[in-house]
Amino acid sequence: MPRILDMVEPLLGVLPEVERPTKRQAASDRVLWSGLALFIFLVCCQIPVYGIRPKSGADPFYWMRVILAGNKGTLMELGISPIVTASLIMQLLQGAKLLQIDERSARDRKLFAGAQKIFGLVITVVESIAYVMTGIYGDVKDVGFFTSFLIVIQLTTSGVICILLDELLQKGYGFGSGISLFIAVNICETIVWKSFSPFTMNTGRGAEFEGAIIALVHQLLQGTSKTKALKDAFYRPHLPNIMNLLSTGLVFLVVTFFQGFAVMINLVQANSKQPAPQKIRLFYTSNMPIILQTALVSNLYFFSQIMHKRFPTNVFVRMLGTWEEPEFASGGYGQSVPVAGLAYYVSPPQSFADLIEDPFHVAFYACFIMATCALFSKTWIGISQQSPRDVAEQWHAQGLVMPGFQQSKENLQAQLEHYVPTAAALGGMCIGALTILADFLGAIGSGTGILLAVTFIYQYYEQLEQEQYLPAWIKI
Repeated sequence: MPRILDMVEPLLGVLPEVERPTKRQAASDRVLWSGLALFIFLVCCQIPVYGIRPKSGADPFYWMRVILAGNKGTLMELGISPIVTASLIMQLLQGAKLLQIDERSARDRKLFAGAQKIFGLVITVVESIAYVMTGIYGDVKDVGFFTSFLIVIQLTTSGVICILLDELLQKGYGFGSGISLFIAVNICETIVWKSFSPFTMNTGRGAEFEGAIIALVHQLLQGTSKTKALKDAFYRPHLPNIMNLLSTGLVFLVVTFFQGFAVMINLVQANSKQPAPQKIRLFYTSNMPIILQTALVSNLYFFSQIMHKRFPTNVFVRMLGTWEEPEFASGGYGQSVPVAGLAYYVSPPQSFADLIEDPFHVAFYACFIMATCALFSKTWIGISQQSPRDVAEQWHAQGLVMPGFQQSKENLQAQLEHYVPTAAALGGMCIGALTILADFLGAIGSGTGILLAVTFIYQYYEQLEQEQYLPAWIKI
């Protein structure tokens, strides 16, 4: 019987695709391509969708927009959600053995990538239609059928652009991937905005500047009591404060510190016997576990809010999640917060006070985050060609051997079996634990967002350093 992947092959010819470069791109050209891709993405993040009629109410993706690099009401409404969701689906299908793939076969890898792109396109269309049909852009009857169709076309087209930009970078024209670049920039933009936003908001205590640093300066200049001004600036509720900024900086330092944890495997060149040690990092699968876990939770949030909006009294819908809109919403987007059900228990606690108020929520969230991150990390090593067998083949092809052992892939693989699965699972759990810590501390952009930003920036630093494209004075 034909495999599911074989059914994808006839569709590959009609899929939009970025051709691989005929030769390795120079570092300067890769920086240029990365900047161009980022520029296109940021422009799309500012162009409003034509024909929408914004409706007051909850934004289903509010809590995930920083991580999914989406911007409400713009062409990049969906952000990278379709790409990450498609990756999650393919990983689950492969993990459940529903997809038979030979990871050593170039043809199978091409079919797998094609199937993932097809899933991404399908999810883009489905999410675009869901946004229109659920009334997020206004009632369909008021918007009109033709305008609704145009909105779906706009969101689908921008989703295709996002997929192609990601593919452009991954195929060697730029550095890293589009997912990495877009999330890192989006999170850094959020941190800067929450620090220096000049907009004023009323949270029941009068008008206040949204930016934490702007608010600090304003309160010190205008307040009669400097002690009270400092206290308000450091601990004010509902809006970013100085403690949030300090927590964000602390998380940056902690994650950067853990990036350096690695086990060194002593290898030598088979011919010259020159030492060629290789590192197995603690964050072996980098940030993919938390990205996939975020995609899982974001889709749960989206589905739960839509169902609760339509069927608020249904028992099963309430078990999935009950949502309420807070009286004061930072950012002014009318976000909902889960207050009961599964969506509530997988949502991050806002502070250490939650540990006392609802310890079961905190315990469930911690176990969920660390377990799912460890599981996704361990299963990802096979999909991303980072399994002990794949790495052993790469090292063997480079002529690397272990001193005192016969030159063979089996010896390398046996050694890697001691480290890789453990590093993947433990690294995934550590990523989850750091995310929880950042959420407790109230870091801006959420714990997940900060973790992703730091790991992405560190990856780009390493790639630029390897290309010898960094100035000599920049050294971590």
